[in-house]
Amino acid sequence: MNFFSSSPLFHFLLFLTICISCVNLVYTTPVKIGKGYRLIAIEESPDGGLIGHLKVKKKNNIYGPDIPHLQLYVKHETDNRLRIQITDAEKERWEVPYNLLPREKAPLLKQTIGVSRKNNPFPLGASEYSGNELIFSFTTDPFGFSVKRKSNGETLFNSSSDDSDPYNNLVFKDQYLEISTKLPKDASLYGLGENTQPHGIKIYPNDPYTLYTTDQSAINLNMDLYGSHPMYMDLRNLNGEGYAHAVLLLNSNGMDVFYRGNSLTYKVIGGILDFYFFAGPTPLAVVDQYTEFIGRPAPMPYWSLGFHQCRWGYHNLSVIEDVIANYKKAKIPLDVIWNDDDHMDGKKDFTLNPVNYPGPKLRAFLEKIHAEGMHYIVINDPGIGVNKSYGVYQRGIANDVFIKYQGKPFLAQVWPGAVHFPDFLNPKTVEWWGDEIRRFHELAPIDGLWIDMNEVSNFCTGLCTIPEGRICPNGTGPGWICCLDCKNVTSTKWDDPPYKINASGIQAPIGYKTIATSATHYNGVREYDAHSLYGFSETIATHKGLQALEGKRPFILSRATFVGSGHYAAHWTGDNKGTWEDLRYSISTVLNFGIFGVPMVGSDICGFYPAPTEELCNRWIEVGAFYPFSRDHANYYSPRQELYQWKSVAESARNALGMRYKLLPYFYTLNYEAHTTGAPIARPLFFSFPNIPKLYELSTQFLIGSSVMVSPVLEQGKTEVKALFPPGTWYSLFDMTQAVVTKEPHYLTLDAPLHVVNVHLYQNAIIPMQRGGMLTKEARMTPFTIVVAFPLGASEGEATGKLFLDEDELPEMKLGNGQSTYIDFYAKTSNGTVKIWSEVQESKYAMDKGWSIEKVTVLGLDRIGGAFEILVDGTQVTDTSNVQFSTEEHKYIDKLEEGGDKRKSMMLDIQGLELPVGKNFVMSWKMGISP
Repeated sequence: MNFFSSSPLFHFLLFLTICISCVNLVYTTPVKIGKGYRLIAIEESPDGGLIGHLKVKKKNNIYGPDIPHLQLYVKHETDNRLRIQITDAEKERWEVPYNLLPREKAPLLKQTIGVSRKNNPFPLGASEYSGNELIFSFTTDPFGFSVKRKSNGETLFNSSSDDSDPYNNLVFKDQYLEISTKLPKDASLYGLGENTQPHGIKIYPNDPYTLYTTDQSAINLNMDLYGSHPMYMDLRNLNGEGYAHAVLLLNSNGMDVFYRGNSLTYKVIGGILDFYFFAGPTPLAVVDQYTEFIGRPAPMPYWSLGFHQCRWGYHNLSVIEDVIANYKKAKIPLDVIWNDDDHMDGKKDFTLNPVNYPGPKLRAFLEKIHAEGMHYIVINDPGIGVNKSYGVYQRGIANDVFIKYQGKPFLAQVWPGAVHFPDFLNPKTVEWWGDEIRRFHELAPIDGLWIDMNEVSNFCTGLCTIPEGRICPNGTGPGWICCLDCKNVTSTKWDDPPYKINASGIQAPIGYKTIATSATHYNGVREYDAHSLYGFSETIATHKGLQALEGKRPFILSRATFVGSGHYAAHWTGDNKGTWEDLRYSISTVLNFGIFGVPMVGSDICGFYPAPTEELCNRWIEVGAFYPFSRDHANYYSPRQELYQWKSVAESARNALGMRYKLLPYFYTLNYEAHTTGAPIARPLFFSFPNIPKLYELSTQFLIGSSVMVSPVLEQGKTEVKALFPPGTWYSLFDMTQAVVTKEPHYLTLDAPLHVVNVHLYQNAIIPMQRGGMLTKEARMTPFTIVVAFPLGASEGEATGKLFLDEDELPEMKLGNGQSTYIDFYAKTSNGTVKIWSEVQESKYAMDKGWSIEKVTVLGLDRIGGAFEILVDGTQVTDTSNVQFSTEEHKYIDKLEEGGDKRKSMMLDIQGLELPVGKNFVMSWKMGISP
């Protein structure tokens, strides 16, 4: 919740022209700084890497004095991960804390300076250091390095600068670091967020990319938003084959990243240069390697994949009860009901409003909905109200947990008025926070926490005091107007650094409407360095606190994110608008966060503000039903927009969410896949088809997993959608008799009346489905249908799929705990025989739950079946009297705009089955006559 708190729309419009002119100035007037560094020594490090010593060539004072001596550290940490670190050779500098993001430590400075070894395999004459997948090479004067792919020699990163280049050689000062890389013009880059990208998912040349966590609404295009992810994926097509790699600059300081189409430049205001290169070579392999390093995505409870409803403005408990009742009446699925700050007493964290949300009534309500299988989540902002009668504040002061300014708790203003901010870098704060979560859970047994405003957001700027003689806030006017007495803090280099990043698109001071950047955290850490880690550190503390409650799997939704946040939390894309443009933008942001290792992500369905049109809300739920995190959320000042408010939207919701709830076992298996391999739940089409350049910038369609494609309507007044189909066979999930077959990537115009969203299943896939329901709890216990998709009409074909099941409240999502089951499904058609079978790991959990398969649907058969046989755990099923077979011929969509192929084929439904999910089965039959 924010609504203009620190970036009102008028502010954006006022400075839009300034932003454009500033950006153009930055790109057209590059300034050459110095002559770079010279490599004067290099040798093998004790851990098998390389250590080098760099010396500045020509000192200058642009953005401050140069750091004269640098240490270079290079190591192939795994077969597919290369680390290149450059830092001050004489004293330690700020790095992302190792306790927040665990990783290998570089050799200590005192162990490396002046050390030489007799058997030094890397004299200055040598220039390469090769690993299994990547090669590091360097030049000595001026120093530059490159990273190449070993398999084909392709240069992935090259930091050398020529006189004609619009960027410098390496620059390393206390508050200004610059390094660049050449890039081929046909490279497709993704990432560098969080921002709202109007051009789609690809990074666009000459758009500004500033990374600095900022409470700025997502309606602001190409600006620093809530998260900082200094990582990009680079996808190139070489001779018809796609190769992907990723580059992470692990640095939490503010930075500008300039992409010119043929080069990329980092300009960072502190810390060190700590690069990690991930070899890929596929997009999925890149995300696997990336999340192996930053932390695998958090396992999510099953219920979190259901539909969520929220609103800022549910004034009392009876309103919440009415919302739930209306969803039931409209027969729209709903699993989780949320409160913004309406449940709080005076907007103070960990409190209940004694009138509107009295404890006894709220606990009775929660007992009722928990028994039904619903869940309840509330918001929590980091600012703790300054109030001597407020227990949370009292205990915080007693434990000395707040961020300091000149020895005193830093004073800011957020929703409760004057606040202090907890310092989550302090271990004592983490303990205190966990205790406050425990106390509140006893008051209201919530099922998760929504941590907002944690960039961190402040309605004021500078050093503030509580005014004397007037109430602040006084309860009139917008709650986000600063009413403290404040003065700007610009006297230190930390508040006013020599290089101005393009903060808020206007080179705003980096302490603008946040914590003063000269404030200090635990052990003297400056806010200047740790600013973008605030939400990440709060997320870790919240995760620890929730997990300690009952040993359950936590659910956390965080607005601010950093590298590694997905290991603990889900994310939503913040305050968006109810416009068609924002609907389109949401897809790119959701897909980017999958690449960032935060796969549980979604946007506010129908928009946070202002009121959406009825048509837009119809189309938005058709997209939002397939976001990994699916939630309708609206602003206090907007009209009500629950999905039942319009009859037409309710119908679209029943259709789209009805399909989502049938696909829940597929979604949950993707949740497991994300947790174990990092694979995004929602992903761009090029993840499954990396060899097709036509897909590299497609931002209007997306995949769920590897095989389910969503092609929504994103424009007003349209009743059809032009969808791009990669080669192969695609079956409509809403009518599996409908098929699309292409030999090349083809655009197809699909009918899409108001209540229709086009969702297609790709060939060679097997997906598990269930009957659906109004709650995940009931949907989960219905029988399964296994859908097998062969290439249309193929006499030879294979398909695979998987299913993961577990006790979803367990903290760990894994096999081997006695409360999980994993099934691989296989299918093959060959030599006139069709065979479908399963291989079960750890069957006990599925058997105890009594899950069964009631139907198998086989798509794309070229002939009708006969001589049917089923084996369960190797034993033939002799009684198949209840088994029924039905066939239907596949239909083609006739509006192919470019070619196509049509062959007769059949869909076969095998019903009346009672196959235990927990047992291996084999199903086979001989094929009969062609239709």
